Amino acid sequence: MKLTNIKCLNAKPEAKKYKLFDGQGLFLEVRPNGSKYWRMKYRYLGNEKLLALGVYPDVSLAEAREKCTEAKKGLANNIDPIQAKRQKVREAKLNSANTFKSVALEWHELNKDRWSRNYAYKVKKGLELNVFPYIGSRPIKEITPPELLTECLRKIEKRGSLDIAGRTRQICSQVFRYGIQTGRCNWNAADNLQGAIKTKKTEHFRTLELGKVPDFLRALERNEARLFERTRRAVWLSLYTFCRPGEIRQARWQDIDLDARLWTIPAMLMKMDRDHIVPLSRQAVAILLEQYKEVGNLETEWVFPLHGKLKMPMSDGTVNKAIKRLGYGKDMVAHGFRALARTTIREKLKYDSEIIEKQLAHKTKNPLGEAYDRTQFLDERTIMMQEWADYIDKAKCKAEF
Repeated sequence: MKLTNIKCLNAKPEAKKYKLFDGQGLFLEVRPNGSKYWRMKYRYLGNEKLLALGVYPDVSLAEAREKCTEAKKGLANNIDPIQAKRQKVREAKLNSANTFKSVALEWHELNKDRWSRNYAYKVKKGLELNVFPYIGSRPIKEITPPELLTECLRKIEKRGSLDIAGRTRQICSQVFRYGIQTGRCNWNAADNLQGAIKTKKTEHFRTLELGKVPDFLRALERNEARLFERTRRAVWLSLYTFCRPGEIRQARWQDIDLDARLWTIPAMLMKMDRDHIVPLSRQAVAILLEQYKEVGNLETEWVFPLHGKLKMPMSDGTVNKAIKRLGYGKDMVAHGFRALARTTIREKLKYDSEIIEKQLAHKTKNPLGEAYDRTQFLDERTIMMQEWADYIDKAKCKAEF
């Protein structure tokens, strides 16, 4: 006679455990302590086996019968129910260990040493802010393109941060690719989202029109905006070296050889992930010597330490704020010094583009370029940087640049 819910519920414990059979090998095992366990007896490859189906009443009679039927279907296809159950447990454990977050952090740890310190920080911070809170705990192999789009990218897009949405998709794509390579997922959900998010119209960094440069230089020299001298020197050094703003603010004394007039920016600060040599003009050295008089005896590694916090570099955006105070905020940003130098050196000083691009630390178009020594064109670049500094100084006294 088949079991009923009332019979299962009213089954009382006895001195020894006993079984209440339901049919098809399914029975309820009642133990002396009152616990009741669903079991299914079956034969596989000639051996008698016992499959655990759960504890009553957490697993009801109807649920136990459903599990029994599912196991019988597996047996009909020569699948051992116990082995199938163990495989599901293994997969669940694997999925819990292979969440998007765990795979992403593993990928980040693998790659961070070949990135600049600043880039590695930004990648991890971006994942923590824009991805992990939404899909970080999900098994990476279960994440679909629509889920990534709606749970992460659309949220960034709605904030108006279109550049960040695009970069986040690219970073997620690299994580999924690593997941495929290491056997944690079978497809790249991010790659299938190309074209699915809005993109921002490309805007170049603002740079001064050549006709406004002399007035800007004179304004910087007069300093009627009353910039801190430390800040003003950072602006001058940005002009003379046309390095990236992050490289200027994170310049360290240990990387600068004033006698040799060379500044070797370490790979960790460079987009190209290799050291970059900046020949220093006499004017740039003079700026650095003035700065050393101010901070050289202080306990700081930074050429431009943060005011009041010597263990930290100058704040990001300091040079941009200085440009605004000088009255040129609508015309110029700190990064624009690079475009200004690039155009002027090519058109006015007549230098070859490859030498200029090398000084800008841009990737060469020459397929052999990446194999060249980091000192490529150093002699030519040393002369060029001095001519550029001299040209800037002359422009302060002229009406044209």
